[in-house]
Amino acid sequence: MLVDPVSGGADRGVGDFAGHMVSGSYKTAVHCVDTLTCMNLSSDQIFRPGEHAYDQERVGLNRAVESRPACVVGAAGEQDVVAAVRMAVAQGRAVGVMATGHSPSVAADGAVLINTGRLNGVEVNPQARSAWVEAGTRWRQVVERAAPHGLAPLNGSSPNVGAVGYTTGGGAGLLGRRFGFAADHVRRLRVVTADGRLREAGPGSDPDLFWAVRGGKDNFGVVVGMEIELFPVSRLYGGGLYFPADATGDVLHAYAEWTRSLPEHMASSVLLAQNPDLPGVPAPLRGRFVTHVRIAFSGAEGGEDLVRPLREIGPTLMDTLRDMPYAEVGTIHHEPTDAPYVAYDRNVLLHEIGKDAVDTLLAHAGPDAQPPFIAELRHFGGAYARPPETPNCVGGRDAAFSLFTGVTPAPGNREARDRFLADLRPWSTGGTNINFAGVEDTDPAIVRTAYRPADYTRLTDLKAVYDPGNVFRINFNIPPKEAST
Repeated sequence: MLVDPVSGGADRGVGDFAGHMVSGSYKTAVHCVDTLTCMNLSSDQIFRPGEHAYDQERVGLNRAVESRPACVVGAAGEQDVVAAVRMAVAQGRAVGVMATGHSPSVAADGAVLINTGRLNGVEVNPQARSAWVEAGTRWRQVVERAAPHGLAPLNGSSPNVGAVGYTTGGGAGLLGRRFGFAADHVRRLRVVTADGRLREAGPGSDPDLFWAVRGGKDNFGVVVGMEIELFPVSRLYGGGLYFPADATGDVLHAYAEWTRSLPEHMASSVLLAQNPDLPGVPAPLRGRFVTHVRIAFSGAEGGEDLVRPLREIGPTLMDTLRDMPYAEVGTIHHEPTDAPYVAYDRNVLLHEIGKDAVDTLLAHAGPDAQPPFIAELRHFGGAYARPPETPNCVGGRDAAFSLFTGVTPAPGNREARDRFLADLRPWSTGGTNINFAGVEDTDPAIVRTAYRPADYTRLTDLKAVYDPGNVFRINFNIPPKEAST
């Protein structure tokens, strides 16, 4: 067994918790030494405003939201998370979570912010084709530990992204068309809920919580660890085709047609972006608008034949397609992950991409438009569309594509982006993907579009059970039923 079972009241059901709330003993059951220091937390784990390392602990890579929490708890173990949640509830504060570098989606002002980056253990069980992954683990660590066994997780395109946050948001990666969302292949979770309890959630233990967290992110508690399924994928045929600006129209029209008959082993996307004129950018791409087609084929053979129609479009600035070990999957999208930035992300899910939709893409995001944003069209369908063996609340299974945009805060940029997204409405499913959402999408009216209507209603019902005080609201919030509008 990878992790010891929960002890001390693990068999208490939701009914017990609800009764605890009604009795009014919920807050008095948590014990604090003073207003900022809780028992079981050492002084060097709590970072307050004005103290050394407070800024380092509270800020992430995306500085679009500036957070001033009452304190940051540097959790080094599960019980630190338990203590931090209890402390926050006793003080009437919200709880925010930051794991691996991306900042909270809303300001954590006055909240208790739990930094789980120190919880970064990974344990692979090759016989069970599974891995136990702690809260602050990055996908790179899981990929590296699984690769020697010829196994791969359902990680994202960037290996620097946190595994838990990505998975609880659904998780659409480079093996998703073949195997489904990452959340579809979680075997169990350990979650600290708003009553300060460490719960084990799985198909046979707290199944409602298990259903809600897999897609509902941190609305129902802090996930301190998860057991995930691994897959027998050791190599990929992948990389990028980088086309010049004048080929963009031909590439997009050809790509839209090409995706209509692909096997599920083929994952792909197209990024439209103006590259900066900086030394870190490869010389052939530097200072140029580039149409970047990304490929990840996980079949045993035939990837090169499948890609041939794209290669025949015309000359490329760079062609990096090759057979590669899965451990090098991060080189396919080659996304920057180290320097701080300010970006406003938004996305829409699309049910199809035909000629008119492509023309709309070109009019707003093509080189002639000189767009102040990047745009990525990512192919969905395949296994994404199939319900998982153990149901969860992940939405967007009716999407054929996602369209992601990222923009800097210069005047007029966001307005240009919003006009683009508005003109895509004829092809929109009406949904959004939580993992691709940004700080402007935290309104519950937007959040609910990430879920099927019946699932969203159930989520608000379960929120009222597991977190009636909406302690976990520093996120893409799902309010409890009583607070829903």
